[in-house]
Amino acid sequence: MTDEELKIKAVIVGATGGIGQAVCKQLASTGGEAFLIGRSSDKLKELSDAYGWGYAVADGTDWGQLDSVVSSADGLMGGINSAINLAGSVLLKPIHLTSRNEWDATVGANLTSAAGLMKYCIPRMFSAGGSVVLMSSAAASIGLSNHEAIAACKAGIEGMVRSAAMTYAAKQIRVNAVAPGLTQTPLTEKIWSNPRSAEVSLSMRLRGRFGLPDDIARAILWLASPSQSWVTGQTIGVDGGLGKLKSVGQINRS
Repeated sequence: MTDEELKIKAVIVGATGGIGQAVCKQLASTGGEAFLIGRSSDKLKELSDAYGWGYAVADGTDWGQLDSVVSSADGLMGGINSAINLAGSVLLKPIHLTSRNEWDATVGANLTSAAGLMKYCIPRMFSAGGSVVLMSSAAASIGLSNHEAIAACKAGIEGMVRSAAMTYAAKQIRVNAVAPGLTQTPLTEKIWSNPRSAEVSLSMRLRGRFGLPDDIARAILWLASPSQSWVTGQTIGVDGGLGKLKSVGQINRS
């Protein structure tokens, strides 16, 4: 491939979060380009000013808005070869205490936003191929208490990845996901900044530390790169070894 063919030209939903900012910084350092989508106009403008990229304020759960902004991104960058969905939320509640509104909001932020981005980006990759990278979680594959809603959504992400990888393989479109463990971002600060919850969480990690946004960003961009043409239908765990445990009960009983 030529340098131009290897260049990532991505639409990034959730670009202003902790992981999103790390992805932008690393992408810019490699000469890549992105169109940024998020809810905070001030944060989007900061990133746009820093890297010279286009942006739009939009709700990732609103497919009508996504259709419009993805079209703008395609025109501005002269094509799209990567779609990265970093939108999400954290709801730590047992299912019997979860309200319908909380359930719907969790599904929307994590699963509906991912499906919408795929719906409007994938057709724009039909002619030249591309890559989709979604966000799962270690909670999708192991037992974590009070994670029922988020675990269900992230398991849905992983199922969608496997199916879409088959659906679009003939179009040379790869679909993968990254499954982080607890990462130190503003979204998860209430967990890792609390001494008791931090102690419990750290005890589940073979590497003995929380994830950092840069850890996750490196995996995302590795999957997004056109050079990884042989990797599709995969969920890559970036979790300090948490995913090697079948259940947190293994720790509690040890």
